[in-house]
Amino acid sequence: MRWADEVLVSSKSPPVAEGISERPGRLGSRRQPLDNHHRGALNMTVRPYDAVLCDIDGVIRHWPAPGPDDLDHTHGLPAGTLAAAAFAPSRLHPAITGEVTDEQWRSAVVTDLAAICGSTDRARSIVAAWSELMPRVDQKVVSLLSRIREVATVALVSNATTRLESDLARQGLDGLADAVVNSSRIGVAKPDPRVYLIAAEHVGAPIRRCLFIDDTAANVVAAREVGMTALHYRQIEDLQEALSGLLASATPRAQGQ
Repeated sequence: MRWADEVLVSSKSPPVAEGISERPGRLGSRRQPLDNHHRGALNMTVRPYDAVLCDIDGVIRHWPAPGPDDLDHTHGLPAGTLAAAAFAPSRLHPAITGEVTDEQWRSAVVTDLAAICGSTDRARSIVAAWSELMPRVDQKVVSLLSRIREVATVALVSNATTRLESDLARQGLDGLADAVVNSSRIGVAKPDPRVYLIAAEHVGAPIRRCLFIDDTAANVVAAREVGMTALHYRQIEDLQEALSGLLASATPRAQGQ
């Protein structure tokens, strides 16, 4: 349930060194260009961002696209039936803002499906099979974020239900980031501006020093509007380019940061 748009990178990039330093001259201080030695040393210590805030689904994890073997087809339902029940705004929004638990959400989906297929047992079977599905993890993205964590704080920021944390642990992703900002735990969901402010507070970084990554255009626009640098993710190359400056800084963050 994602939509495509152009890659959006914020024009509000954090300030970077311009290769100029103050050096005392005979008559006082004047600005002189850095030589190659000092320019290299500066580039090794100045980080373009203090924190990277990354979406999960659509960037790190990828759910299978509907096909001939999807659950609707397997259980004899018209294509899109399960998604229509589970992701109807009246069902999904309370689940990703914590008004109901993941279990309550799935129970409500059972009720909706039972009215469609005429059998509560059949509806339970469909939802149980759906609940066992696991998304594919992009190990290249995982590896890249692991490298970034050596030089900056990393947080996962997701619109998700109360099951997110256990799902991450189940897939070995619970140690990937310094923090997980789960919309169902904070009571608001992207693209609400409060999500980005809360995420920045969690990682202890100023808004302008955060890089936000998401595959949904509306979430990227919202991040830019609060002052973050933001990347509309489409492919691993996008992420590699966006993070290249941070990796080039190559200065490990202090312990506890």
